[in-house]
Amino acid sequence: MLALLLAGFGTGLSLIVAIGSQNAFLLQQGLRGGAVAPLVVICAVSDLVLIGLGVSGIGAVLKQWPAAIGVIAVGGGMFLLGYGAIAARRAFRPSVMTVGEERTPLRKAVLACVAFTWLNPHVYLDTVLLLGSVAVAHGDGRWLFGVGAGIASAVWFSALGFGARRLAGVFAKPVAWRVLDVLIAVTMTGLGAAMLLGRV
Repeated sequence: MLALLLAGFGTGLSLIVAIGSQNAFLLQQGLRGGAVAPLVVICAVSDLVLIGLGVSGIGAVLKQWPAAIGVIAVGGGMFLLGYGAIAARRAFRPSVMTVGEERTPLRKAVLACVAFTWLNPHVYLDTVLLLGSVAVAHGDGRWLFGVGAGIASAVWFSALGFGARRLAGVFAKPVAWRVLDVLIAVTMTGLGAAMLLGRV
């Protein structure tokens, strides 16, 4: 039982820790001192739903409609390119930014978080198909494996969102914000371009 939970935890963590649009957005919101709790809940619950779908075996069904992933990739790619442009503009404008300033309104942040989560085709490929396939391979223990993956997701997003404020000292300098926004712009633009070019 413990082995299955740990296997799921390790697999889930390995899939979500990589720097991506969702992680970058959550980190940014945490640093700006906004309402992080709703965003952490959205990310974690969404992951739980997707993990549940994968563990239930729906990934095999999803493979029958590759066009659906294509549509999601186009929408997600356009969204990421737009957000990348906003981050780039913010990085190079002459305003002074510090931790806690320029907070994103809650409604806008929630909508963006939902978009970053559900318009990302990698979510379906990694969480539903890949993690789901690994879970199903464990037979009757697949649900324990899924629980472990879900715990990993909740731990990671909580640490990222609520732990971001511990970096306040580093981001007390405006140049740190500019570097962060440049990295976010590059990440979002690169992922968006890859999605639109079909390299997902």
